[in-house]
Amino acid sequence: MGNETMRAWQVHTYGDPLDVLRLDEVAVPTPDPGELLVRVEGIPLNLNDLERINGGNMMVRPELPYSPGMEVTGVVEAAGEGAESFVGRRVAATTKMAIGGYAELALCPAVAAFDMPADVPMPDAAALFFPFHLAWIGLFDRAELTAGETVLIHAAAGGSGSAAVQLAKDAGARVIATAGSEAKLALCRELGADVTIDYTTTDIAEVVLAETEGRGVDVVFDNVGQAVWDASFKSLAYNGRYVMMGFASNKEVADEPFVVPRTVALSNAKLCGVMLNYQSDEMVGFLKGAMGWNVAPSSLGVRIQDEVLERYRAGRVKAVVGEVVPFEELPRAIDAMANRATIGRVVITTS
Repeated sequence: MGNETMRAWQVHTYGDPLDVLRLDEVAVPTPDPGELLVRVEGIPLNLNDLERINGGNMMVRPELPYSPGMEVTGVVEAAGEGAESFVGRRVAATTKMAIGGYAELALCPAVAAFDMPADVPMPDAAALFFPFHLAWIGLFDRAELTAGETVLIHAAAGGSGSAAVQLAKDAGARVIATAGSEAKLALCRELGADVTIDYTTTDIAEVVLAETEGRGVDVVFDNVGQAVWDASFKSLAYNGRYVMMGFASNKEVADEPFVVPRTVALSNAKLCGVMLNYQSDEMVGFLKGAMGWNVAPSSLGVRIQDEVLERYRAGRVKAVVGEVVPFEELPRAIDAMANRATIGRVVITTS
C-alpha cells in the first residue's frame, strides 16, 4: 500500500482501556494471499477485545504494540492472491488473528468475511455478524433447539444473548432470560422473553423449576460460565443440552479445570462446546490434526449469514444496538463494556 497511513487505536502496554489505548498514525497493512483489506465503516465491540487491552487470558499473545478489535464491517478495498473477487464488496468479517479492528482499515481472512448487502443500514450492518452467528451455532448447530422446547439464556441483554432470545422465539421455543438490571430485563421482554430473572437477586434454578413444573429446561445457553454453572445444571431437564458459549464471569477458568465430572454425569445431560472460528476446508483438517480443534467451515458461515439476513429483512429479528460511538471516543465505550454498563451491541463508527 505504499506510504499510506491510517489512524488506529493501539496498546503499547497492557492496562485499563482509558489508560493504555492510544490513537496512533500507522502504516496501512498489505493483504497476503487469502486476505482482505477492509475500509472500516463500523467496529462492534466484543468482550474478547478487553483481554487484548488489559493483558488478560489470551490463547495467543500478540507482539506489542498492536490494535485490538476482532470484528469489523466495511468495504473491501484490496485483496491478496486468491481473494480478488471480494474487492468492492461490503462485508462483515473477523479480523486477522482476532486483532487489528480498531483502525480505519483492517486485514481480514477471506474465509471469515461474509457479504453484508447495501440494503442493511448502519449501525445494524455492524451488529448482526458475531452475535447472530454465535447464537445460531449454539442454539441450532449444537443444541438442535426445536419448537415447543424451553431454553434458559444467560446474559440475555448482551450481544449473542439478545440474538439468542430472538432466534429461539422465532423458532417457536419458550425463553427464560437472565440479566443483571431491570433495564436489561425490560429489553429481554421486548425481544420476546417469556420469563425474566434478575440473577443478582434471584435464585435462578428455583425460578426455572417453578416455571417448568419441576422438569427443567431443554437447553441452557451460557455466555457467563463459572458464576452460573451450578444453577444452570440444576435447571437442566433430563437429556437437556448445556451450551458452553463463553466465560464472561471469569475468563481465567477458560484454561483451568473447573468442570466436575460427577455434576455432568448426574445431570443426564449433554455438554456442548462452541467456538466461532470459520476456516477453509483445508485448514479445518489441518487444525484438527495439529491442535485437535474442530473449527467450522466457511460454508457454514455463508449459510448462517443467509438465514440471519432473511429473518432480518422479514422483521423476524433485529439488531440490538445500545450505543453508536464516534471512533475518537472508542476508549470510553470499551471501558463502559468492561464495567458491564452496556446493553446490546456497542458500535464504533469511523465517519
